[in-house]
Amino acid sequence: MDLLLLGLNHRTAPLSLRERVAFTADQLAEALPALKIRGDFREVAILSTCNRTEVIVVTDEPNPGLVMNWLAEYHNISASKLEDRIYTLEGPKAVEHTMRVACGLDSMVIGEPQIFGQFKDCFTIARIHDTVGPQLHNLSQTTNRVAKQVRTQTGIGENPTSIASTSVTLAKQLFTDIASCNTLLIGAGETIELTAQHLANAGVSNLVIANRTLANAKTVAEPYNAHAVDLSAIPRVLEYTDIVISSTGSSLPILGKGSVERALRSRFHKPIFMVDLAVPRDIEPEVSELQDVYLYSIDDLQEIITENLNLRQNAANKAADIIQDAVQEYTKNDSSLDAADTIRRFRAHHDELKQAELDKALVRLSKGDDPKTIVSSLANQLTNKIVHIPTIEIKKASTLGRSDLLLLIAQLYGLDEE
Repeated sequence: MDLLLLGLNHRTAPLSLRERVAFTADQLAEALPALKIRGDFREVAILSTCNRTEVIVVTDEPNPGLVMNWLAEYHNISASKLEDRIYTLEGPKAVEHTMRVACGLDSMVIGEPQIFGQFKDCFTIARIHDTVGPQLHNLSQTTNRVAKQVRTQTGIGENPTSIASTSVTLAKQLFTDIASCNTLLIGAGETIELTAQHLANAGVSNLVIANRTLANAKTVAEPYNAHAVDLSAIPRVLEYTDIVISSTGSSLPILGKGSVERALRSRFHKPIFMVDLAVPRDIEPEVSELQDVYLYSIDDLQEIITENLNLRQNAANKAADIIQDAVQEYTKNDSSLDAADTIRRFRAHHDELKQAELDKALVRLSKGDDPKTIVSSLANQLTNKIVHIPTIEIKKASTLGRSDLLLLIAQLYGLDEE
């Protein structure tokens, strides 16, 4: 049995195509059994995220074209639109790719942790719909262990690589209890939205969103039960603020040295952590001259991000070594599973032959036929059926000049050379 993986991702296909071949949980309930039946596959799993859709099947005869055509038909897309976007992997290559995906090595941001949860969910759903067997169970369990090992031993997800997450990480380094900090976000764009999300994940609840347009500030504030104010309220809010992160499109600074200095006096010089993510700057550079102010610019953050990316790449290299070892281990275990399955089918086949001849013999005995004749006939018929297929294969091997097959058959049946 072979493992076949077929998919497309953020590197091979644009978002407009990825979203068309994505699966919802409800669709998977229908799609998994349907694909298993369509391809007569032994096992099936489908991983579907915003960045990738990958189909994994266990099959006796790999047929990527069948899987691609099914994917196109299911989503009502022309197969020609998928041909140049699809990648296909088999055997150990498919195993390695699966492990790289689960460990975050194939993600848009190396080491991002969300994919591991999505990977586990995909196999949980497949189990619910009875499309996971011994091979995919082995793959999912081995991959789960490897992903945990990679995160523990390499620290691949520890160093933030986005501006928003880096800003929050720096704040956490300054304030041991960031959850109790009063935080002011200036702006209402995507960067501020992401920053608000990271702050909420860190436990921050005292959050104020300030923006030139109050309605936009309210939109950002609503999911976090934050307060929304316009820019005129900043001097008043600043007196009670521990963390300021700003990212607007203003052509002039929003915060000057004087206003920050007055806020510091009002708060008895309790430190303020400030991050200016805007270009041009929202916070006058001279603010950094004030004691008790820790001001970072976007260039400062970029240096940290570059260093973190290098650290993540080093971690990714270590992770690749761990994955290579795991692929070899999986392949050995998979071979054992194949051997066990072959032995099971081999025994079942001969049990069927035995039972068929035994049933005939019992019928003859019930009719009063001679027992010795019946036993002799049973032995002869059973022998003939057992050697029938091997005899045909021996003749084929001889005709083709395949002495290696003849030797293998002799070894399988323990035939001594004469």
